[in-house]
Amino acid sequence: MKQRVFRCLFFSCPYLAASSALVQAATLNPGCVVLLHGLARTAHSMSAMSEALKQAGYQTVNVDYPSTQMNIPALAERVIPEGVSQCGHTQPVHFVTHSMGGILVRQYLSVHHLPALGRVVMLAPPNQGSEVVDTLRDFFLFQWIYGPAGQQLGTDVQSPPKCLGPVNFELGVIAGNRSIDFLTSWPLPDPHDGKVSVESTKVAGMKAHLVLPATHTLIMNDDETIQQAVYFLGHGFFLNPDISNQEERY
Repeated sequence: MKQRVFRCLFFSCPYLAASSALVQAATLNPGCVVLLHGLARTAHSMSAMSEALKQAGYQTVNVDYPSTQMNIPALAERVIPEGVSQCGHTQPVHFVTHSMGGILVRQYLSVHHLPALGRVVMLAPPNQGSEVVDTLRDFFLFQWIYGPAGQQLGTDVQSPPKCLGPVNFELGVIAGNRSIDFLTSWPLPDPHDGKVSVESTKVAGMKAHLVLPATHTLIMNDDETIQQAVYFLGHGFFLNPDISNQEERY
């Protein structure tokens, strides 16, 4: 991203021109953004994203929840209403999620209607499950660290991600294709982010899908990921359509 900005100092750059509309987008269409971290993480992992959204004019609710202590349906019923209630009367209510946080949103919206729902951005979501879970979930150490929800994120047909079906809300997905997780990379088909394959991040009904050179662990702190997420909330598509699969139907 820094190299791209440097080049734009000397050449016409639609990327920077588009990014200048971030604050304008939020000003014209204000709302509240509920941020949901991933499995075995905390709200701190979404702090950089939250700060960027605030600077763009959004109210933010960065939810900290016990991701390893309950199963996915129980977490969804607890976490989503908690986040939405903290938005108060601010509408629309958007979501930005990392990893399993996206599955919680899908789970909740599969059985509940949110009349004030805006747009949703999912970062590295295991929308079709993860082969890492298939390989490791029978081991005691995995079960102890990741709990009931972690064991539900496999690729089998009965896993919650597989059973939830298409999305019926305005969704943009950002996947990573870099890995620093050598111990968990080997079961995954290329390309992947160390925990989830790019293909598994896709879900039927999504509006846009974007692949960036980021890892699963750090994608929420990546500068370009943050910029793309904020832009999607304001516009309903990602910057630089030539590098993303806009209007993809999976």
